[in-house]
Amino acid sequence: MKLLKTLAATAALLSPVMLAAPAYADSAPIYTPMRNHVALGGYDTISYFSGKPMKGDKRYMMDYKGATWRFSTRANLDLFRANPEAFIPQFGGYCAWALAHGKLAKSSPKSWLVEDGKLYLNFNARIQEQWLDDKDRFIAEASARWPDILRD
Repeated sequence: MKLLKTLAATAALLSPVMLAAPAYADSAPIYTPMRNHVALGGYDTISYFSGKPMKGDKRYMMDYKGATWRFSTRANLDLFRANPEAFIPQFGGYCAWALAHGKLAKSSPKSWLVEDGKLYLNFNARIQEQWLDDKDRFIAEASARWPDILRD
């Protein structure tokens, strides 16, 4: 019982990002919830680049890198199909802040930024605020760890 209380107290001190999705050996290259393998929570990755993220439609889907991508229009599906690497989120859609700290963590499709033509996601709005405070450094640190962290 004492051990359980100690573990519970320790867990309460850990950040939510650390508990969200620990890094496992051979992690998927694209973050998706295990239950459905849909990237970006079903949002259309192309729509982020216009500044207005939209939910994708099940009529316009494509599998790429082990994830199902949904698009709001046929035109967006065609754009992705022509050059998917131009539109997938950086770091496979894992939280950019967590990755800079050497962790893999889930991200929210609602905590995003397009910077220099690249889409970045974060765990939540609070984490994104921290990430934005020094994003250039965090991007450099995350880039140094990506994609090797998938195999750690």
